[in-house]
Amino acid sequence: MDKEEEEKIAKLSRKSAQKVMHVLAQEKKELLHMSEISIMLDNYDDIFSDFDPRPFSERALSDDFLFEAKKAVKDKPSGAIELRFLIPAHERDLKEESLIKKRLKNHFKKHAEISQKERKKTIKHGLLFVVSGIILMFLATLILAKNTESSFLTSFLIILLEPGGWFLFWEGLNVAIFESRKIKPEADFYERISKCEISFLSY
Repeated sequence: MDKEEEEKIAKLSRKSAQKVMHVLAQEKKELLHMSEISIMLDNYDDIFSDFDPRPFSERALSDDFLFEAKKAVKDKPSGAIELRFLIPAHERDLKEESLIKKRLKNHFKKHAEISQKERKKTIKHGLLFVVSGIILMFLATLILAKNTESSFLTSFLIILLEPGGWFLFWEGLNVAIFESRKIKPEADFYERISKCEISFLSY
């Protein structure tokens, strides 16, 4: 292989590397675009409740804002997200934006912890029902096995324990599986948005 051929191969390798880098840059750009949530505001008050007069550092968030944020997060692919607020240039105040970012982060983090605890509590509650149901059914079986001669008290205990055991067992499964599943979307939303990057842009 002569020098001219080596130079051609090196040139082709550089071109291939540049193409690969360009493709990766495009994919990264598309991924970042997919992870963006852009919300247009008239002013900072749009983020907060109209009925709360407290400063931005303590003020409650608007239900409309949270509804739109939940809807937007649901439509985004899994992974990191970026929350962008578009606000008129003349309305911007960097000091206020710093307070708002801190307020939002605190709110999202707090509710992420609350919803996760609530979900774990619901699952735990359901499993406790399941275990209680199994214990009642076990006691009913034990009474039935140890008493060959049926008496009024034995029959009453079996009638009481067996359906009670089945009820607790199935209700526990319902709570642990289906009730906890109802909480999951809320928990997932706050878990994802608590880790998001927040930025303000002028329009």
